[in-house]
Amino acid sequence: MLLIILILTVLAIIILVTKVRVHLDYFHGNDNDHFKVIIKAWGGLIRIKMEIPVVKVDDNSPTIVTEEKLSVGPKDKLKQEKTSQTDKTDLLNSIKDFNQLVIHVVGLHKIIRDFLKKVTVRNIEWHTMVGVGDAAATGVLTGAFWAVKGGAIGFLSHYMKLKEMPVMTITPSFQHAVSITSFKCMFQVRVGQAILAGIKLVKYWKGGWPEFKSKPLSHLSGDNTNSV
Repeated sequence: MLLIILILTVLAIIILVTKVRVHLDYFHGNDNDHFKVIIKAWGGLIRIKMEIPVVKVDDNSPTIVTEEKLSVGPKDKLKQEKTSQTDKTDLLNSIKDFNQLVIHVVGLHKIIRDFLKKVTVRNIEWHTMVGVGDAAATGVLTGAFWAVKGGAIGFLSHYMKLKEMPVMTITPSFQHAVSITSFKCMFQVRVGQAILAGIKLVKYWKGGWPEFKSKPLSHLSGDNTNSV
């Protein structure tokens, strides 16, 4: 019995100190969008990859159509594909759900801020090519993009641990209308720190459970999902 308790204690400690790495990879090229998230732990032994290769506006309705791919395992053995549509109602529901969290959790901002301080950010690469076909307007737009990037990096460095200087470029296209962006980075946090943030959310919860309006995740359900 003592041996079992000892083994469980060691396993719990290993899990709590385990570092989880989240790799983000986003590409936007004119009308083409691709977003990939890879979650790794234990040197890649645990690996979850989610891809959103298509983001487009539906021609028949005012909705955004996304095609998602989810794979689990070191060699992407378990794969699922899913197509979904998002309209303005879904967006409003998400905003209302966040407002419910703010109402029900005392000190939510402090809990999030304390958690973000434990998150490490590495390998930021942000490259952009932009142009509107007019040299003067393109110059103004380039300056605006530099301001946006500077503000975003300033936010990350203020709330998180930014370990390396980001690699950023903006290439103006004075002759042609172009909109291309590539963004990559890696977030790292320990499992124990994420669990602690969750415990704080429960500890400072007030009132009953709110009625969230957003659609539940259906990756693990069979809704509109094709297994490959």
